[in-house]
Amino acid sequence: MTTSTTLIPTDDLKKFQELIKSIDFCMLTTIDERGDLHSRPMSSNGEIDQSADMWFFTAASSHKVSEIKDTPRVNLSFADPENQKYVSVSGRARLVRDQQKIDELWRPQYRTWFPEGKDDPNVALLRVSIEKAEYWDSPASTVSFALNFVSALVTGEEPDMGEHKQLQFKKG
Repeated sequence: MTTSTTLIPTDDLKKFQELIKSIDFCMLTTIDERGDLHSRPMSSNGEIDQSADMWFFTAASSHKVSEIKDTPRVNLSFADPENQKYVSVSGRARLVRDQQKIDELWRPQYRTWFPEGKDDPNVALLRVSIEKAEYWDSPASTVSFALNFVSALVTGEEPDMGEHKQLQFKKG
């Protein structure tokens, strides 16, 4: 397994963006009022903007918004176990109530969560400014991965665990 820490080389950034795009749902972890970790599923629009920000639709009145207001540090965990692809993102979140940005990012499928549409007064965005990210990408399916691992145990060779990168995002 290759491991490295870097200030976002273009190839690594593209790979990171492709992995995020291929996994729609993630787990957003916040810190609640007691200091405990609290996770919930969130749908990503799959984009990372030029400022290394990710955007999520949320209800402005949701509990996660109050948790983020108190403690903005969050983690986003993306997993596609069938294809052995995993991403972890650490950053800071904040509530954004910008109708122009809402209009830009809105997709019809978001009516599932917001039946009144993008003009619902409770519709808002969570902006997660990425500070660090890490990804693991194995070149095989779960079955191939398991066979590779067993083969390595039998032959004594090191298994091909895929690619592992750590990315450090510089924030101004």
